[in-house]
Amino acid sequence: MILFGGGGHCKSVLEILQLNGERVDRIYDGNPQNTDIFGVPVFTDQGHPEGGTAIISIGDNASRRVIALRYSLHYTTAVHPDASLSVHAELGAGSVVLAGARISPAVRIGRHCIINSGAVIEHDCTVGDFVHVSPNATLSGAVTIGEGTKIGIGACVLAGITVGKWVKVAAGSVVKQDVPDYAVLEDKHTEKK
Repeated sequence: MILFGGGGHCKSVLEILQLNGERVDRIYDGNPQNTDIFGVPVFTDQGHPEGGTAIISIGDNASRRVIALRYSLHYTTAVHPDASLSVHAELGAGSVVLAGARISPAVRIGRHCIINSGAVIEHDCTVGDFVHVSPNATLSGAVTIGEGTKIGIGACVLAGITVGKWVKVAAGSVVKQDVPDYAVLEDKHTEKK
């Protein structure tokens, strides 16, 4: 298996894979800070990776999208053993679910998403590709999140709300109304900028 990105998120992904008995052969990083991470060698030249499985272990949504479009590989998922993923939920290729996250039935999560530590995604939610639901954030029932959106730490999106694509929701926000594409919600009570 190959990981793309050798920063902080890589450490979380690598630990999940190791806990699940998966073998990671190498990590590619354009600007590595280490020669290895938890015993796995880090390389700078990505060359033309072929075959095998991969996960893009980069926290930045746009960067994950760039790598996914650049390399047509078999992207796999990683779910921490302490996470709860309903058997009636769908998890897209390349997505990662960290420790303590809870994903309820009838949830659809897109490709290359990060469902971070302690995040809660309730029933009937749809999460687009390249989304990051930060630690302890909550999506109430029947929420829709568009591609590339980042839900900040501890933010809460109320039931039935639609958040557009490439939106940034500030930490601690309570999203009470639909949010258009590309909006930036800075105030914790989600007044649009």
